[in-house]
Amino acid sequence: MPQEIAAITDWIAAHIELHATLSVCLVIALAWIANRIVKRVLTRNLYPQLPASLKFDHAGSRQPLAKLIARLAHIVPILIIYGGIGMVPHLHGDIIIVVENIAQASIVVTIALALGSTLNLADNIYQNRPNARYRPIKGYLQIGKIAIYAIAVVLMLATLFNRSPLILLSGIGAMAAVLMLIFQDTLLSMVASVQISSSGIIRVGDWIEMPQLHADGAVIDIALHTVKIQNWDLTITTIPTKRLISDTFKNWRGMQEQGARRIKRALLVDQNSIEFIDEAERLRLRHFNLLDDYLGRKQGELDAWNSQLAERGAPMLNARKISNIGTFRSYVGYYLRSHPSLRQDMTLIVRQLQPTPEGLPLEIVCFTNATGWADYEAIQADIFDHLLAIIPEFGLRLFQRPAGTDMRPVHLRTMEHPR
Repeated sequence: MPQEIAAITDWIAAHIELHATLSVCLVIALAWIANRIVKRVLTRNLYPQLPASLKFDHAGSRQPLAKLIARLAHIVPILIIYGGIGMVPHLHGDIIIVVENIAQASIVVTIALALGSTLNLADNIYQNRPNARYRPIKGYLQIGKIAIYAIAVVLMLATLFNRSPLILLSGIGAMAAVLMLIFQDTLLSMVASVQISSSGIIRVGDWIEMPQLHADGAVIDIALHTVKIQNWDLTITTIPTKRLISDTFKNWRGMQEQGARRIKRALLVDQNSIEFIDEAERLRLRHFNLLDDYLGRKQGELDAWNSQLAERGAPMLNARKISNIGTFRSYVGYYLRSHPSLRQDMTLIVRQLQPTPEGLPLEIVCFTNATGWADYEAIQADIFDHLLAIIPEFGLRLFQRPAGTDMRPVHLRTMEHPR
């Protein structure tokens, strides 16, 4: 048996091409076996022993740790090819140099990709921190990736062409102006991303409005080049990061942090319905619990004023009276101060604005104790439902442009009783 093996070996050695081919296949096979063994050891023995916080992120998806391990495992077979190709007999020297250069370049690329996966892993681990949404580091990590990949490209080219990296760097320095022109958007986005992350003007989860870019929703991702906004209609708007520095936008974070949302809306009162109220009307309105104290106090104030006018013999034309608009304004203020869904420790104003052709605006400014869209709209609708329904009790009317139904009864009466 040993003699037969020796004969086969001598026969193969006598055929140079076959000997070289079989040797190359043997090196490749060894590299493949080594890759399988290393991956099996790392993924089946080492990976399960790691804590779950490293293997899964806060959303429950897999971390880049698996990719990192797989990429590191590729280094071993590349090293076997790099060391074994020089041991292949009858192989031309130039082929050996080319394969070694490619192997070295592959090692550089593999290490660069592994470092990129490490930065992704660091970002996912950082996202598990409770305050990560306030200071995202994704932009900084992407800058680090760009630097790693740029260095890897220089080293890879230097290895493939068997030249010093300093020579390539000197050539890149001469092309700096051209590179800045090509990558100006990336440089601007990089500066904007650093400013956004350092100043905290935008955080993941913030509600922002940017009408010029049709963005109105929550920030779901802040990257180097783009910021993703999920609008309230569930569409996604992608905004260049630099636009958040150069353009204006509204951030509703203050509302969310304060736990209050402002209501600012006006009722347009028909000015023709504004008048003084008489004694009978005043007594009727005192049946409102919210107005009893106000009307009693107000009437006492006016009686004292008017008695002084009588003592001076001034005509009663100068007497002060209670108006229905003033009474309604006070009623609205008391109603808002007793509403359980409004913040009583924040601004609460009922004021008149300048009269307009559409009526007298009676503006309400207050803050709800709920910031959710549905809850906020429900509270606001509840308040104005009540005010719209009760305003006729004060002898007031709201302004409304005439509609077809407003003119129809007059038209029917004209047809029934022609002149």
